[in-house]
Order: sequence, then C-alpha cells, then structure tokens
Amino acid sequence: MIQVESMHKMFGQVRAVDDLSISVASGQFVGLLGPNGAGKTTTMRCMCGISPPDSGTVRIKGIDIAEDPIAAKAQLAFVPADPRLFDYMTVREHIGFFARLYASAHKKETPFQELIRQQVQVGESLIVDLELADRAKFLPGALSRGMKQKLMVACALVHNPQVLIFDEPFTGLDPHAIRKVRLILKEHIRNGAAVIISSHLLGMVEDMVNHVIILNRGKKMIEGSIDDLRNSLTAEHQNADLEEIFIQLTRNPAQDNE
Repeated sequence: MIQVESMHKMFGQVRAVDDLSISVASGQFVGLLGPNGAGKTTTMRCMCGISPPDSGTVRIKGIDIAEDPIAAKAQLAFVPADPRLFDYMTVREHIGFFARLYASAHKKETPFQELIRQQVQVGESLIVDLELADRAKFLPGALSRGMKQKLMVACALVHNPQVLIFDEPFTGLDPHAIRKVRLILKEHIRNGAAVIISSHLLGMVEDMVNHVIILNRGKKMIEGSIDDLRNSLTAEHQNADLEEIFIQLTRNPAQDNE
C-alpha cells in the first residue's frame, strides 16, 4: 500500500530524512515515532507529495507519486498536525468541496455527479459521527481547535481512502472525539486500509497499532511489533510498555551523565 525506497530530504545543511525505506501493507496500523526533529512530519509530507524528496521514490498502491501525483493522491488521506481550513467555507461546504476534489480524479471512470453525491453522504455521516452536525453552517473561525481537527478528519475521509496518514491527529480533541477517531481508523483497518499515525501519546499509540517504526535524526532506528522492540532491549526491559521502549531506544547517553 505504501512503499518508500531510499528517500532523502535536505533542508539547507540539515538532513531531515536520511536514506529511509518503509513498506506498509494492507491491514497494517503503523505508529511512526521519534523525538522532536526526528523527521516524522517531513517523511509524511514526502509520502503525500506535499514536499517532494530530494531523491528516492514513494509509491501509493504501486503508483509513483512523482510520476502520477493525481492518481496516487486519490488513494490517500492526510491529516496534518495543524488543521488548515478555508476561512469563508462552512463545515458543510468543506465536505462538498473535498468531495468534488477527490471525485475529479475519477472523472473519466465513474459518473461524476453520482460519485460526488456518494462522497458527500460519507462526509455528512462523518460530521454526525464526529459531533459536528450542529455546527454544519459555522465558519472555521467559530470552531474550537478540536472541532477544526475533527473537520479535517472528515474532509480527509470523504473518499474512503485506502491509505491514511495522520500526523498528531489527537491534538486538541476531547476524550469522546479521540475515541471516535480511533474507532474510525480501526474500521478502515478492518476494511483493508493501511494507516500510519504519528503521535507523542505513546500509551494511546500502543493500544492502536500493530507495527512500530522509530526514527531518529532522519534515519530508521528500528521497526517491528511492540514485542519485537521489547526483544531488542536488555532482559530488565522485556515487559516494558511502548513509552519505556521509546525512552530506552532514543535516549542520549550523554544526558545520563549530566
């Protein structure tokens, strides 16, 4: 579903992503973890075609995102950490707009208006599930931070994507909304989607994912199931939770001597 091969990305003299290769299969729920500055957001933005890598390839369901960006992006959903919405579109107008955008990628294959109608229905169902229906006529300026985040999730999922890439999706959400989003993501996994999520809420990530990738300074340090990660530690940490695993694998030995 997602194939990243030998990806590099520089920002000036800083190597944000360093020879990174990742493969995510159908039904995999991947936690992409790392300390601040590890390259998680840059990796996700490169996967989505927002920030092209300096070298390497990204394929979404076998489609090279550099060679055929529209077809590749039609398969995925991306929710950034900071919700970006249109100031003068209501909640409901956002749903219709995103439905039309995603439908345009299939204009030659499917009756255009019917596909838009189907995707608007999905979006309407999502704003009900995410408790935004009573704010359907509100502009983003009248929404809280958490409501904006929920709207971003709804807009991203109107086309029932097979690849979901979420960067810190729980920021600003209350416990009810977090539970709703988690259930939505798990439903997509049951339907064969591939999900990558980045979050510093490691206890929550541990309860959701079936695979973990840890980055540090743009490089992949380790990947595998949580049991695989435990087995890479010393015997005293064999029962560690994900937070302790993360601390052990990413700690700076110099800090231990301060």
